[in-house]
Amino acid sequence: MLAGLVPALAEAGVEILQYRNKEGSEAEILRDAEVLRDLTPKNLILILNDYTHLVRQTGFHGLHLGQTDLPPRAARNLLEAEAIIGVSTHNEDQLRAAAIEPADYIAIGPVFATTSKANPDPVIGLEGVRLARRLITRPVIAIGGITLDNASAVWDAGADSVALISAIFAPGVDAAKSAAAFLRAFEKRLADSPLKEEAKMH
Repeated sequence: MLAGLVPALAEAGVEILQYRNKEGSEAEILRDAEVLRDLTPKNLILILNDYTHLVRQTGFHGLHLGQTDLPPRAARNLLEAEAIIGVSTHNEDQLRAAAIEPADYIAIGPVFATTSKANPDPVIGLEGVRLARRLITRPVIAIGGITLDNASAVWDAGADSVALISAIFAPGVDAAKSAAAFLRAFEKRLADSPLKEEAKMH
C-alpha cells in the first residue's frame, strides 16, 4: 500500500506526510518508516507521530506530539536542532501552554466531529480555529472532520493548513486525487483572496 501511495501523494502536491500508528509495535513502525523514507522524494517532509525516541532511527524530518506525549521542550532537547516539532491542542489552556513551547507548528482540533479517533476531544468548531489564530503566531494546523466542503471555512477562520485522514484515506477514496482536490481549493482561495500576497508568506 505504501509503495504506491507515497509517490502518488507527492506527485499530487502533498508537502508533509505524518506517519501515525497507535497500535503497531516499534519494530513495525521502523519497518514502515524505512519504506516511507526510501519512497519519499526530497521535497516531501516526513513527520513521526508520538515516538520521540524513534525519530533519529527513522530518519524522519520531525515529530508530532499529543497532549499525553513528551512535552515539546523535552523533545527538543533530544532531537537534532533542525528537527520539526508540532503539538496537538484542543482548548484554550492547551493553546496558551503550547504558545510558549519550542514547537514549530500548533495543531488545533477537532474542528468538526471525527471518526479517526476512538475517544476524540470535544469539537471546537471554527471559533476554536479563530481562537488559535489569535493566540498563536506560528503556523496553525486544523485537524478533525475536515472535508472539501468545509475546508474553505477552516482556512478563512485562520488555519494555515489542514490535516487530513478520513477525507483522503477512507475506503473507496483515491487518496492522491482527493489530496489534489484540496490543494486546488486552497490555491483558488489564495488566488481569490485580497490578502493573497500576505497569505503566501505563511
